[in-house]
Amino acid sequence: MSTESKVRVVTTHVLSEMKHHGEKIAMLTAYDYSMARILDEAGIDVMLVGDSASNVMAGHSSTLPITLDQMIYHACSVVRAVKRALVVVDLPFGTYQGNSRLALESAIRIMKESGADAVKMEGGVEILESVNRILSAGVPVMGHLGLMPQSIHKFGTYVVRAQEPDEVEKLVSDAHALEQAGCFAIVLEKIPAQLGQRVSQELRIPVIGIGAGAGVDGQVLVSHDMLGITQEFSPRFLRRYHNLYAEMKGAFQGYIRDVKSQDFPNEREQY
Repeated sequence: MSTESKVRVVTTHVLSEMKHHGEKIAMLTAYDYSMARILDEAGIDVMLVGDSASNVMAGHSSTLPITLDQMIYHACSVVRAVKRALVVVDLPFGTYQGNSRLALESAIRIMKESGADAVKMEGGVEILESVNRILSAGVPVMGHLGLMPQSIHKFGTYVVRAQEPDEVEKLVSDAHALEQAGCFAIVLEKIPAQLGQRVSQELRIPVIGIGAGAGVDGQVLVSHDMLGITQEFSPRFLRRYHNLYAEMKGAFQGYIRDVKSQDFPNEREQY
């Protein structure tokens, strides 16, 4: 019997047990009630209310524009649908970097107003003061290292991170620092698979990968990407499980055709 089937609700402790027993953690993004309900009923372990909502829900070219109020709105919608999964919410850009007091206020707002289970933050030693302050208030924190979309203007590109020795050692050092601070898990994005496996083996806490290879403790993808709703984003790590773009477009075209031909509504579909 798997760890997840023994409990109704997934907690940070359950994720730790899953790593200990070698059971992989499945994580996907959610931004609204309807999608979150399906994900929860499907048995997803962790739902990430990602700042990727800035891209897939609002149409921005980066995650930077989304606000704390908007993240709380999406988080509230998701939490209303969830009975089992652990719900983690991204702290958006500008709500924690360089200001630990603001970081604590931002995290508390997310937890109090949405009812989510944890927050996620990008960065290593640079944000440790904010991480420590949030953890001191009893708010669980998930870290995020490797490619960090909120720092896109610093790096100027979305290429694979941590390929040079100095960046490798910084990432490993940051991962240990986040674990020692008390983070319950870490996301590693777009790094060499060998490095992902190394970090997972060295850390006691779960390591979730997105483009970090198979040697980590779990995987996360953006739901709209893996469902094929978005079409313009095709990194190597993305596996599309469906082509909902084509299916949905076909359904909409069918509706338009039926309305214009007066086939809808028919006699059975009216009062």
